Amino acid sequence: MTQTLLSTPQNRTIAVFGAYGHTGRFVVAELCKRGWTPILCGRDADKLQTLDTSYPGLHTRVAAIEDPRSLDRAFSGAAAVINCAGPFLDTAAAVLEAALRARIHYFDVAAEQGAAVNVFQRFSIRAREAGVVVIPAMGFYGALGDLLATAAKADWADMDEIQIAVALDSWLPTRGTRLTGERNTARRLVVANNGLEPLGDPPETRTWNFPEPFGMQSVVALPLSEIITMSHHLRSPEIHAYMNLEPLKDLRNPETPPPTAVDDSGRSAQIFVVDAIVRRGDQQRRAIAHGRDIYAVTAPIVVEAAIRVIDGQEERSGAFAPGEIFDARDFLGSLCPGHLQVEIS
Repeated sequence: MTQTLLSTPQNRTIAVFGAYGHTGRFVVAELCKRGWTPILCGRDADKLQTLDTSYPGLHTRVAAIEDPRSLDRAFSGAAAVINCAGPFLDTAAAVLEAALRARIHYFDVAAEQGAAVNVFQRFSIRAREAGVVVIPAMGFYGALGDLLATAAKADWADMDEIQIAVALDSWLPTRGTRLTGERNTARRLVVANNGLEPLGDPPETRTWNFPEPFGMQSVVALPLSEIITMSHHLRSPEIHAYMNLEPLKDLRNPETPPPTAVDDSGRSAQIFVVDAIVRRGDQQRRAIAHGRDIYAVTAPIVVEAAIRVIDGQEERSGAFAPGEIFDARDFLGSLCPGHLQVEIS
């Protein structure tokens, strides 16, 4: 039975866990830009205080995943929590448990497949019983590919194959990205033969003809959380994801510096293309998103999701994939032209 959601449009307060992190700062800025009130949460009091100087008047609340009571205090009075603190294999369950205790909505921006799988397997029923919405992987990885594939399929109920390819001109990784890579050692999963299966070893390599300015690129199979979100609701026996090789050289080089801001918003100069192709028989449909800075673009994606849920646009409860709960074309359209350029054919 669908339950009435507890949050109301009048409560415009959202807790941001990991608010002082690279992505967390973008999320805080986006919430303020849209007239919402973030609660700045995290384990490091000094970093929270430093962030507070940029946002006088906002509440800062120290909380740690090992201390459930501190999380309960941190999220008190919020309508939802956005978890920006990776590795999400470590933080997602504890933050989500606190969200369920508070009966508030939960969103994270996990790229790790294991974290997304765990949310769907452990928390779907409990979220429905609590009357809240839970959406893992509501960021560049996880959400964007899922939304593009869902938009591309249009009226198709099922497909023979879904392929997602990401092209980056560079990848200057944050400290959180590096920590996640060290923590996330599980073998990656793809959808093959109608189920989740381990990625081949060695992973598949091929070429992909991206839109300009990338053009033809060598790519390697690199499935991240979008495989989990898509497999949760899209009917296809084969779902695969790829990335071009050049940014992976940056990621694997320990000397590669973190992102550098090139404008007042804090965005880096990095550009990306996400290309989703769905096939049924000999018919093919495609959706493409162009943008800048994979970390920065995560903020408008997850904030838009949180606002839609809190405002009651999605009157359901449970754990959902992005393309499952939202109208994919409408959602992508809300991000254009300020954050993305989207083409759907």
